[in-house]
Amino acid sequence: QVQLVESGGGLVQPGGSLRLSCAASRSISRSDASGWYRQAPGKQRELVAQITGYTNYANSVKGRFTISRDNAKNTMYLQMNSLKPEDTAVYYCRQWGPGYDSWGQGTQVTISS
Repeated sequence: QVQLVESGGGLVQPGGSLRLSCAASRSISRSDASGWYRQAPGKQRELVAQITGYTNYANSVKGRFTISRDNAKNTMYLQMNSLKPEDTAVYYCRQWGPGYDSWGQGTQVTISS
């Protein structure tokens, strides 16, 4: 397994930006997949963005969020711009590949004025 630790969450006003980071405890193969998910109160966890050989995003965040990965630092990122109140949720990173599927502990993102 891989241990994942998220950071970068917080309280931001609507229209603001945040960058989430997810540090892995060991190096990740370039062929493995990376993703960000979120769960708002009373709702199911949903996919936000993922890299699985190609990159795809939830329709609700397209054009505002960018997922990236720095393999040299064993870290993935989620750059979030033009944040909206409906983006408020606990954000989780996920890393998976042959024989493993690891999740971070989650970081709270709150968008409010």
